[in-house]
Amino acid sequence: MFFWRKNSGVSWIIVFLGNPGPRYENTRHNAGFLVADALEKKLGVRINRLKYNSLTTTATIAEKRVFLMKPQTYMNLSGGPVRQAKRFYNVLITNILVISDDVALPTGKLRIRRMGSAGGHNGLKDIIQKCGSEGFPRIKIGVGAPPDEQYEMSDWVLSKLSDEDEKLVHEAADIAVDAIEIVLGTGIERAMGEYN
Repeated sequence: MFFWRKNSGVSWIIVFLGNPGPRYENTRHNAGFLVADALEKKLGVRINRLKYNSLTTTATIAEKRVFLMKPQTYMNLSGGPVRQAKRFYNVLITNILVISDDVALPTGKLRIRRMGSAGGHNGLKDIIQKCGSEGFPRIKIGVGAPPDEQYEMSDWVLSKLSDEDEKLVHEAADIAVDAIEIVLGTGIERAMGEYN
């Protein structure tokens, strides 16, 4: 017997990576959440419904029904919620767009990739592990590298953005929202050509 799922019309999942709670607001690791904030503002939606250990909502972007999610499990456990949503909505891995920070990029710079390794990012690493594939597209927001080799990477990504860096990352978040619309509307090649 087959059952029709009420929400089966979702064709994309967009995952915004970050850490929950006031302690992590405006930290480098929460660049993904800042993109979610910018998208909420542009679309006039709220990503606030608790589902799959994430704050979620559905929205229409580029005429596609999209499931938006901000995992609330902490960064290194982001894969579990993504796997749950992927299974429920039966979305291809190539239609799961992940938004994250990247310390290898200068602060405020965007890079769009069709797929790839985790590159040392624990959130991406867990998604790859739990979903069994590196084949998902991603938009990375540059947050800069630590100022010297003595700086522990975990301390760096969990540190607050300076006023100048915060401005750059917020500007990048607005640009990332435009990039999301292009990825879903005309394809990732176009987005890569325009923003990389």
